[in-house]
Amino acid sequence: LWDQDEGLAEKKKMAVEKIIGFFNDILHTKYRAATDVYALMFLTDVVDFVIIVFGFWAFGKHSAAADIASTLSEDQVPEAFLVMLLIQFSTMVIDRALYLRKTVLGKLVFQVFLVFGIHFWMFFILPAVTERMFSQNPVAQLWYFVKCIYFALSAYQIRCGYPTRILGNFLTKKYNHLNLFRLVPFLVELRAVMDWVWTDTTLSLSDWMCVEDIYANIFIIKCSRETEKKYPQPKGQKKKKIVKYGMGGLIIVFLICIIWFPLLFISLVRSVVGVVNHPVDVTVTVKLGGYEPLFTMSAQQQSIQPFTESNYDELTKMFDKNPVAMQFITMYSYEDIVTANIEGSSGSVWRISPPSRLKMIEELRNSTADMTLRFTWTFQRSVLCLPLFAILISSYFSDDQVINVPHMFPNYIRAPNGADAKPVKQLYKGKMLQLTSGFQEWWDIHISNCSSSQDCDVLPMVIFSDKISPPSLGFLAGYGIMGLYLSVVLVIGKFVRGFFSEISHSIMFEELPCVDRILKLCNDIFLVRETGELELEEELFSKLIFLYRSPETMIKWTREKD
Repeated sequence: LWDQDEGLAEKKKMAVEKIIGFFNDILHTKYRAATDVYALMFLTDVVDFVIIVFGFWAFGKHSAAADIASTLSEDQVPEAFLVMLLIQFSTMVIDRALYLRKTVLGKLVFQVFLVFGIHFWMFFILPAVTERMFSQNPVAQLWYFVKCIYFALSAYQIRCGYPTRILGNFLTKKYNHLNLFRLVPFLVELRAVMDWVWTDTTLSLSDWMCVEDIYANIFIIKCSRETEKKYPQPKGQKKKKIVKYGMGGLIIVFLICIIWFPLLFISLVRSVVGVVNHPVDVTVTVKLGGYEPLFTMSAQQQSIQPFTESNYDELTKMFDKNPVAMQFITMYSYEDIVTANIEGSSGSVWRISPPSRLKMIEELRNSTADMTLRFTWTFQRSVLCLPLFAILISSYFSDDQVINVPHMFPNYIRAPNGADAKPVKQLYKGKMLQLTSGFQEWWDIHISNCSSSQDCDVLPMVIFSDKISPPSLGFLAGYGIMGLYLSVVLVIGKFVRGFFSEISHSIMFEELPCVDRILKLCNDIFLVRETGELELEEELFSKLIFLYRSPETMIKWTREKD
């Protein structure tokens, strides 16, 4: 037994020594060819970031039917979505810090931590959260596949080691306009601050940003000069039409679209891509003054009938000679109109106390006092939508203490809700409500001047419903026309104005024939910084500042070499 224990301990010791030797060989390789695959690792992280944004529903339990656009428009941030984004972004920042510090040991520890942590998350925690096996989650499989590519690149970077000198940015290796990465919001600022934090330098943050800005502007000018060399323009020759219409024409179309975008968008939402959303419940209430309601009744879906083309044609013929009515009717199609039939008997008994009843009768008999009859209606639809308007029958209170309304078809009026609501004008008299008594009291509706071919105990309401925007466009349609002009058009207009104005102020720093010498000076600053010559870095930076302070020296430095 003692020999067996000694043999087991010896095997454990050998295993530990092999593991330590393995990591020691990685960190202290004699012949190491340094390489730089940070650009590829960053690209894989960006792909994983995009997968999380557009496939966040695969990382939550009850988010399979969710839409990220509609979710964010409702000011709701799913927890799984937020956690995954923060973790992914944090790993990108840590990876950048390790790259700038060139710490292979830190990268190795980070790699081991990520390998164990992600595998534990993908194969144990995530299936428990989503209640789906990893093999049944295609989005998670795609994310894991891209992350495995990142692991392979990181392992290769650890094996070969970081480069001893990191000059400039990996996106500025070639001079062409495809490398204009500065257009990405906050990318340049975040990268510059991170570089300043994790790079040995004597420059302050403002001086560092100054060098970065000069280098970026000179790089863009170099890209423009290289483009001019590839596509030279002979002197005295006018611009070709393909250039003028290809560039200028697209700009004209873009500006026109921005100017008319709100009007076109709202119009298309309402007429083309809008979704019909009829009411599912219509409730009518008739109330006299401040007393208990006389009549309350609801029409459910079975009592709400859609309009047909023949009904719509009949309606347009009826109001053909009324331009105000036709202007309103033609804004809708027959699919947007429904008829709600309100039953004639009130759905609730008249609950009024005897003193209030006597006081109401006294007020009605007093001809000098006016009483307000409130005819209110409430529409309920399945989703929150744009304002709903209805063409209703008119009503008023007559001298003989009954409510009068016209017949439904000869007298349509538009009755909007909200700020557009106005008092209903009297049309003509006709008995509408009568009190029915039994063990309890309730009110009944009767249509005045009703023909025998119609149901006189049903109050019909013709309802015009505005289309609502689809869920994917609801966050824009909610702003309205003025909101879109203020939030979209003016912001873009300010950006465009900044692009076309104050160009003369930048002529001295942008119209440079040859910027090779200035680029070389910036690269020299990067080089001496990497080699640890910090005093020389300060001297070269002072020379760069003097160059931009002296227009005469700038002219000499930017002349053509020949």
